[in-house]
Amino acid sequence: METRTASRIGRPLSVIGLGTWQLGADWGEVSDADAAAVVEASIAAGVTVLDTADVYGDGRSERTIGAYLAAHPNPDVLVATKMGRRVAQDPANFTMDAFRSWTDRSRANLRVDTLDLVQLHCPPTEVFRDDRLFDDLDTLVAEGAIARYGVSVETEEQALLSIARPGVASVQIILNAFRLKPLDRVLPAAIDAGVAIIARVPLASGLLSGRYTADTAFAANDHRTYNRHGEAFDAGETFSGVDYERGVEAAHEFSALAAGLGMRSAQLALGWLAQLPGVTTVIPGARSVEQARANASAGSLDSGLITGDVAARITELYDRYFRTSIHPRW
Repeated sequence: METRTASRIGRPLSVIGLGTWQLGADWGEVSDADAAAVVEASIAAGVTVLDTADVYGDGRSERTIGAYLAAHPNPDVLVATKMGRRVAQDPANFTMDAFRSWTDRSRANLRVDTLDLVQLHCPPTEVFRDDRLFDDLDTLVAEGAIARYGVSVETEEQALLSIARPGVASVQIILNAFRLKPLDRVLPAAIDAGVAIIARVPLASGLLSGRYTADTAFAANDHRTYNRHGEAFDAGETFSGVDYERGVEAAHEFSALAAGLGMRSAQLALGWLAQLPGVTTVIPGARSVEQARANASAGSLDSGLITGDVAARITELYDRYFRTSIHPRW
């Protein structure tokens, strides 16, 4: 597994990590045993980044990782959790008392004294402009409750505001073959500042696996059913905000591109992302050991397989299907 670092994160990270939203909730049922097996298989395959949040299954995802950490003392992994979605998204709710409560809860769930990385979890844009909140995060670092902090964002504006803050170690942002806007300004700014970029939703909620059709049905408790148009949270988190039927069409073209290279669609999607300058780690989810291993394999692809011509074809696909609807929105 290839590794990368950024000066503000301060340690090498596997270019493919594991997103664990699906091990908590909102992606259909995943048993406790399967969730634990996915974590173990990912780490065995070279993954050193586990991304979670205090609201994934109301802490279930964190507790799954905490059980692994308890059974494997001092593993070579960075656990990135998130906070801020346990309350109404009013900037007034982002207080030092709330930060202490949320981080204490995550420390208990993860069974650690110090959290490796805490990210503000896609708060309102006003939060990114509030000096006091970032001073509070600096205090938590000084006190040893957290080792470093970052942000998870929805928009380019939020990412750039965060990168400009000297204490922000990482920015997590939606980036995939159907969401290319971060390539314009966010990745160059992150490189210049030494900020780690964590690319989330790298498979566009599974569209880029190439397995779905217009008739594919998802479980009622899967956000790909109930949040397709942003009914529960930002629409960009589900299928990257693209129209589902249009996304299926584009995904079939992407799969054909991958097949021409002798690759699976998901392998190309993840491998291309992992090789982008400025991307530190990519965090696909997995609901099975087989998925976890397949995702991790993209972290050791020969860089010569993904040429400038392939990148140009990915850009052309985005331009033709999504640029006019996606680029202005996020």
